Amino acid sequence: MKLNRQLFRIHSWFGLINGFFLILLGLSGSALVFKKEIDDWANKELLTVQQQQKRLPLDYFYEDIAKRYPAIDGIAWINPDDAPDKAFNFRLYLNDARITSYDLGLITYDPFTGRILREGELQNLTPSAIEWIYQYHFSIQVGVPGAAFVGLLGLCIIISIITGFIIYKKHIIQVLTFRIKINRKSWRTITSDLHRIVGVWALFFNIIIAFTGFWLNLFAFEPKVWANEMIPTKPNTLAKHSLDSLFKQALIEMPDLTPQYVYLPTQPNKKFFVRGAVKGEAAIWAGNNSIQFNPQTGELISVNLIADENLWNKIEATFYSLHIGSYGGGLIRVIYVFVGLTPGFLSITGFLLWRRRRKRHKMAIHIKK
Repeated sequence: MKLNRQLFRIHSWFGLINGFFLILLGLSGSALVFKKEIDDWANKELLTVQQQQKRLPLDYFYEDIAKRYPAIDGIAWINPDDAPDKAFNFRLYLNDARITSYDLGLITYDPFTGRILREGELQNLTPSAIEWIYQYHFSIQVGVPGAAFVGLLGLCIIISIITGFIIYKKHIIQVLTFRIKINRKSWRTITSDLHRIVGVWALFFNIIIAFTGFWLNLFAFEPKVWANEMIPTKPNTLAKHSLDSLFKQALIEMPDLTPQYVYLPTQPNKKFFVRGAVKGEAAIWAGNNSIQFNPQTGELISVNLIADENLWNKIEATFYSLHIGSYGGGLIRVIYVFVGLTPGFLSITGFLLWRRRRKRHKMAIHIKK
């Protein structure tokens, strides 16, 4: 009984301390489940282009971005698998040598004319509000310290889930078999039952989302990441080999590959690589196959198939898909939208229950006096 009381205190305080951020992270995470669809819908006219006979070469965009940003950490084409009438989106890996800003940017081109459709840093609501939400979700717009804080929030959620599981373990089977109904006697009983029922039903997904979120932000606990953020980027060293030819060669070397991410190096010792899904593989692994080239010589460096990796690498490769719900089709994604809202909901109901108990405790002390 004493242990349960202590666990209840831990459960309550973790919920109270982190509640505000959990609400915001839950809302942003739910929106990001349909990140691409939201961006396409909100910017339909901007991102839909008039198809012409031939697209401009990849080298054109690479060189144009490098001229606009003469000292950039790297560039990535992030929608090579999009429809033919869609604009090209490029992720910009910037660096302002400040630890408190996470320097991602976005530039979007008409692939047929080369016209820039939008451009900016993700710390601003332009060029895209959903991209701002994306950067907020993993860094709360406070750079690497923010990413570390979000990682710690993931641990806090795990602790809350474990303590909640122990506290309510007697009710779990009853909730899952619909034997617990909401007691409408008062707002307190309604809040208490909702807290218990929602917590149980969201338990499995929340533990997955919390753990994978923590794991994906582990990079923010590495000292070298902090150090590199404060070092100004050197002037660009561009590829000597045509990136168009390397991209075509990648598709020859891995003919079943559907490219989803193409990295265009701008700094010495960085490689050109294409990453994506391979036909026939499980959706939970999609995007974890890659092929690398030396951008200066055109030499093939490696071909990496997730199917050939060891067990741990295969497990780790599932974390991103598990975190965003991209592995199970539309129904799973809709479930993720609602599950993403539950940490915030549980924080609110938990706060209401805590406040009620605190008032009752004060009243009891007053009566004794």
